[in-house]
Amino acid sequence: MHWLCESATLSEAQSRGFEVAGANIFLVRREGQVYAYRNRCPHRGIALEWAPDAFLDASASLIQCAHHGALFLIESGDCVAGPCEGQALESLECREDTRGIWLLS
Repeated sequence: MHWLCESATLSEAQSRGFEVAGANIFLVRREGQVYAYRNRCPHRGIALEWAPDAFLDASASLIQCAHHGALFLIESGDCVAGPCEGQALESLECREDTRGIWLLS
């Protein structure tokens, strides 16, 4: 289990990237729930963000690949638009408690 951050550092409709044991991951908070994904687009195998911690589209309602515009559902990682439609981001298990947010894998 790896501690990532205090809960207060991931506000509603925000995303944040991390490196854990050599792997790049990111978190997104939506409707109070935290979701964790490997920072790797299924289309080209490259990182998703266009700037540090910038994984969401302009509406903050979808995860967006900065390189080719693919859009992914925050709750499942499923691609709903773009060249990797029908594929999904790799979901990771995380947990939030009074000390903060933890990556379980």
